Amino acid sequence: MSRPTETATPMDALLATLDLEKLEENLFRGRSPQVGWQRVFGGQVIGQALVAAQRTVDEGRYVHSLHAYFMRPGDPSVPIIYEVDRIRDGSSFATRRVVAIQHGKAIFSMSASFQYDEDGFEHQIDIPNVAMPETLPGEQELKDKFLAHAPEAIRRYWERPRPIEIRPVSLSHYFARNDGKPTQDVWVKAVGQVPDERHLQAAVLAYLSDMTLLDTSLYAHGTSVFDRNLQVASLDHAMWFHRPCRMDDWLLYTQDSPSAHGARGMTRGSLFDRSGVLIASVAQEGLIRKKAPEQKQGA
Repeated sequence: MSRPTETATPMDALLATLDLEKLEENLFRGRSPQVGWQRVFGGQVIGQALVAAQRTVDEGRYVHSLHAYFMRPGDPSVPIIYEVDRIRDGSSFATRRVVAIQHGKAIFSMSASFQYDEDGFEHQIDIPNVAMPETLPGEQELKDKFLAHAPEAIRRYWERPRPIEIRPVSLSHYFARNDGKPTQDVWVKAVGQVPDERHLQAAVLAYLSDMTLLDTSLYAHGTSVFDRNLQVASLDHAMWFHRPCRMDDWLLYTQDSPSAHGARGMTRGSLFDRSGVLIASVAQEGLIRKKAPEQKQGA
């Protein structure tokens, strides 16, 4: 298993993080990059769990859906053990269940289904008409123009080197406190080369699918995940992989939040390639709870 190093590029570090160590049949170990985060990024756990499941299915079967639950915060200082249960291998589909374990307890579980490629009916929704990524501020331009006066939490988020570049179509949500529509469109792109291998590309896509979703459910309330008076965390995550996708160009991640209730916000997302092909669909519910002054963190 490759291990992230301090001198590796962010994408090299991500690929190394996704390269799990096989401990035994159906048992794998993953590590987290040491970047100062207090908890493991949810997209990392999704991506690693998908890699673990993929390594137990025939090479010609590809993931078409996954459904996951986050149960405890991940500890980035210790490895994560992924245990795969081979639920079923049918003539077309294979089903796997993965449990991620730390400190003797389950922190995450995921079911995933894999299928051989088949021909069939074809249709999809249209890509929204939004500004193209080349017309939007790049990350360095955003840092130079906005970060000097941005809140500390936003500044730390944007200054950290990341394997995925994000270009929001609109920045008003980040710098205004007005109530708005619970929708957003962001362009996302791998920073660096992702090998031309469908299983690994799907894992990187799963990794980035957890980015920015929780924000969308908070926009209608004039706040964001950077609000220190909120307790926010992903609770579950579902993803459907419609078509294979190379990770060498921009993808549009269009999102809407149809409901918030009971300290939970639900968000839907669609990932399109530049030409308008729908690559994947995502749904996630997250904890969006106002903290009481004496409340300790933890769901």
